[in-house]
Amino acid sequence: MEHQKGTIIQIVKIKTALSEDEMLKIAKEREPQFKAIAGLVQKYYIKLENDGEYGGVYVWGSMESLEHFRTTELAKSIAQA
Repeated sequence: MEHQKGTIIQIVKIKTALSEDEMLKIAKEREPQFKAIAGLVQKYYIKLENDGEYGGVYVWGSMESLEHFRTTELAKSIAQA
Protein backbone atom coordinates (compact mmCIF):
# COMPACT_ATOMS: atom_id res chain seq x y z
CA MET A 1 0.00 0.00 0.00
CA GLU A 2 1.39 3.38 -0.97
CA HIS A 3 0.96 6.27 1.46
CA GLN A 4 0.95 9.95 0.69
CA LYS A 5 3.28 12.31 2.46
CA GLY A 6 1.76 14.71 4.94
CA THR A 7 1.53 15.48 8.61
CA ILE A 8 0.28 12.62 10.76
CA ILE A 9 -0.83 13.16 14.35
CA GLN A 10 -0.62 10.17 16.71
CA ILE A 11 -2.09 10.34 20.21
CA VAL A 12 -1.13 7.77 22.83
CA LYS A 13 -2.77 7.53 26.27
CA ILE A 14 -1.12 5.77 29.21
CA LYS A 15 -2.04 5.03 32.81
CA THR A 16 0.76 4.59 35.34
CA ALA A 17 1.42 4.36 39.05
CA LEU A 18 4.53 6.53 38.62
CA SER A 19 4.52 10.03 40.06
CA GLU A 20 4.55 13.03 37.75
CA ASP A 21 8.17 13.71 38.74
CA GLU A 22 9.15 10.13 37.84
CA MET A 23 7.35 10.40 34.50
CA LEU A 24 9.14 13.65 33.68
CA LYS A 25 12.52 12.18 34.66
CA ILE A 26 12.02 9.20 32.35
CA ALA A 27 10.81 11.47 29.54
CA LYS A 28 13.93 13.65 29.86
CA GLU A 29 16.23 10.60 29.88
CA ARG A 30 14.61 9.24 26.70
CA GLU A 31 14.40 12.60 24.91
CA PRO A 32 17.62 12.17 22.86
CA GLN A 33 16.37 8.83 21.53
CA PHE A 34 13.14 10.40 20.33
CA LYS A 35 14.95 13.40 18.82
CA ALA A 36 17.01 10.97 16.73
CA ILE A 37 13.96 9.42 15.05
CA ALA A 38 13.76 10.25 11.36
CA GLY A 39 10.40 11.71 10.45
CA LEU A 40 9.33 12.66 13.98
CA VAL A 41 8.63 16.38 13.74
CA GLN A 42 7.58 16.98 17.34
CA LYS A 43 6.51 15.11 20.48
CA TYR A 44 4.40 16.58 23.25
CA TYR A 45 3.67 15.12 26.66
CA ILE A 46 0.27 15.83 28.19
CA LYS A 47 -1.18 15.30 31.65
CA LEU A 48 -4.76 14.13 31.56
CA GLU A 49 -7.54 14.85 34.03
CA ASN A 50 -7.39 11.64 36.09
CA ASP A 51 -4.50 10.79 38.41
CA GLY A 52 -1.84 8.67 36.74
CA GLU A 53 -3.11 9.34 33.22
CA TYR A 54 -0.79 10.93 30.70
CA GLY A 55 -0.47 11.08 26.98
CA GLY A 56 1.90 11.60 24.16
CA VAL A 57 1.13 13.54 21.01
CA TYR A 58 3.47 12.69 18.15
CA VAL A 59 3.67 14.73 14.96
CA TRP A 60 5.05 12.69 12.06
CA GLY A 61 6.18 13.93 8.67
CA SER A 62 4.61 10.93 6.92
CA MET A 63 2.75 7.70 7.54
CA GLU A 64 5.89 5.83 6.52
CA SER A 65 7.81 7.46 9.37
CA LEU A 66 5.16 6.40 11.88
CA GLU A 67 5.04 2.85 10.51
CA HIS A 68 8.82 2.56 10.63
CA PHE A 69 8.90 3.85 14.23
CA ARG A 70 6.40 1.18 15.29
CA THR A 71 8.96 -1.50 14.36
CA THR A 72 11.79 -0.02 16.46
CA GLU A 73 13.01 -1.14 19.85
CA LEU A 74 12.28 2.35 21.19
CA ALA A 75 8.60 2.03 20.27
CA LYS A 76 8.45 -1.44 21.78
CA SER A 77 9.98 -0.14 25.03
CA ILE A 78 7.43 2.64 25.68
CA ALA A 79 5.03 0.59 27.79
CA GLN A 80 7.84 -0.79 29.95
CA ALA A 81 9.46 2.63 30.45
